[in-house]
Amino acid sequence: MNDCDFRPTDEAWLVVDKDSWPDVQLEALVSWATTDTRFGLAVSNPCFEYWLVLHFEDGADIATKTDCRYHLHRYLPGYQKSLDREFSRDDLENAVRRGKARDNPPCDGWPRRPGVTTAYKLVENMLDCPPTS
Repeated sequence: MNDCDFRPTDEAWLVVDKDSWPDVQLEALVSWATTDTRFGLAVSNPCFEYWLVLHFEDGADIATKTDCRYHLHRYLPGYQKSLDREFSRDDLENAVRRGKARDNPPCDGWPRRPGVTTAYKLVENMLDCPPTS
């Protein structure tokens, strides 16, 4: 990463889903994220949509992408990898709370079991940041 414009208070995050990423590639992302305290990695297993489901429910019985799509379509009918919806702060805080509860004990590196996401860490950081002017 070129750090010419990277200020000490900036953060850089990678957001990915487990999907079909080989473990070795995810380990490389974990390695990158540990090179600087300002770097973060948010991984959802089995897919990014799992993070969206957590805005509505605890996602406890989701193990596959198919499960995830089924649950998500109950709340967002017609969802097709794009989202024309805004989430309230309460929605985000609920998803963070549910994400933390599912990541227990906290995963080391990235979530290896389905039904877990670390996206809550990024959103929690964003919610804690003071607004910029």
